[in-house]
Amino acid sequence: MTKKPSWFKGIFPALVTPFNRDGSVDEGAYRELIRFLLPHVDGLVAAGTTGEFVYLSTGERKRVIEIAVDEAGGKVPVVAGTGAPSTREAVELTRFAKEAGATAALVVAPFYLKPSFNEVYDHYRAVDKVGLPIILYNIPQCAGTHYKWWTAEGMLLDLENVVGIKDSSGDIPFLMALFEKVGGKVGIFTGHDETVAAALLAGADGAILASANLIPDIWQKIYRAVQSGDRKTAQEWQRKVQKLVRIVVRQGSTQAVKEGLRMMGLKVGDSRHPIMPGGAFRREDREELRFELEALGKLPAREVEYVLGDRVIKTAYPVAYQVQKRRFDLTFAAGEGFSGPPFQEIAHIDLVMGIKEGPVGRAARRALKEERPGHELAVIRERPQLILVPTITMRTKRQRHQVYEVAARGINKAVDWMIEHGTLPEEVLDDLVMIANVFVHPAASIERRIELNNFKAMRAAIRKAIEGRPVLDELLAERESARHPFKYAP
Repeated sequence: MTKKPSWFKGIFPALVTPFNRDGSVDEGAYRELIRFLLPHVDGLVAAGTTGEFVYLSTGERKRVIEIAVDEAGGKVPVVAGTGAPSTREAVELTRFAKEAGATAALVVAPFYLKPSFNEVYDHYRAVDKVGLPIILYNIPQCAGTHYKWWTAEGMLLDLENVVGIKDSSGDIPFLMALFEKVGGKVGIFTGHDETVAAALLAGADGAILASANLIPDIWQKIYRAVQSGDRKTAQEWQRKVQKLVRIVVRQGSTQAVKEGLRMMGLKVGDSRHPIMPGGAFRREDREELRFELEALGKLPAREVEYVLGDRVIKTAYPVAYQVQKRRFDLTFAAGEGFSGPPFQEIAHIDLVMGIKEGPVGRAARRALKEERPGHELAVIRERPQLILVPTITMRTKRQRHQVYEVAARGINKAVDWMIEHGTLPEEVLDDLVMIANVFVHPAASIERRIELNNFKAMRAAIRKAIEGRPVLDELLAERESARHPFKYAP
């Protein structure tokens, strides 16, 4: 006998909760987000982890659920996040969700005081009595409580209204035990974005995902490919999105998703404190998220003009949403890029670039004539002319190899990427000079990471230099959260 409802399948985004500048819930933006997602999803989850339920008051949680139910308008099921550390509050919120018209409740294990498994069972038994379909929510990395398979099996099969489970643990053996013990009897969803294709291919009924706010259509491609038996397509698309979802899952998912949505034109504000821009979601990861969304076709190219002395060159690429202008003077430009991990292979690049007959070109010609023992300049590219300047004094053969060869490879690959993707059109290459101040840690060892991190840092530095970022609004928005990347290192 199965308790699995027919609607509990497919792709459900774990909706972010938009906030206004004053910190209040932005109802208009929330409705706009739902309208954006509805054509691509099979259901919605309101007031879940990605929705920052722990930072919402009880009244706000109720209102968020109401809005989602209203805006969905019966087109797709709405699952309401009603988990709470206390049984009384979880029951209250679940009862409200039932009255508001939610299809089901997603109930996380009671957290903070870490109850025993018997106490967790009794908690769910009380919520079950409300009479609304219940989806268990296993996310031990946040709740601090990891279901055992026998605990999940008991609750899934014994409690009348428990119809499924969302497992966000990323624990594949636990998920496999669920398929063995309760597969076909209740719905089994994955909530771990990095393992979606694997979970679906193993038998999961669907996925509830933070990244489905950003790429719901791609997750649908993966889901439908699995349903049609096309394993190759599912695996290929999972590989294509893997870097994006790794950033989202492991680096401050609420802020990461919100900043990604802003890049795509949906203004949903920032996370509530203590989460803040540049904290859990690091600035170097923001730049990489931008490049990944660009690669997936989520950020359209815009026509821009570069001014090089008396010449104007036109090109097109996805300009950062923070930048309003479309005409950039390349007489002189400066940008910075930072990328890791690991700590000892971190890359930091300070870049100046400009026309050969401008201040950058004059500085380059003068510097190349000077002797700089231990900091010798190296011309590592001719089009555009690119001069590498080491930050750290070169004392060993190994250091020279890592800077002038390994880091240089990554930097040159970044320039190649910019040429290939239109940021640096062919017409500007003979006119530009770049001077890159390059940091490689003296204890660096993993050459692959040195190269990759310098590639990422240089890509970010070039884009920031051209666009004049960070712009003033960015600096003001992040003045309270600015951190030096080495500040807390031992």
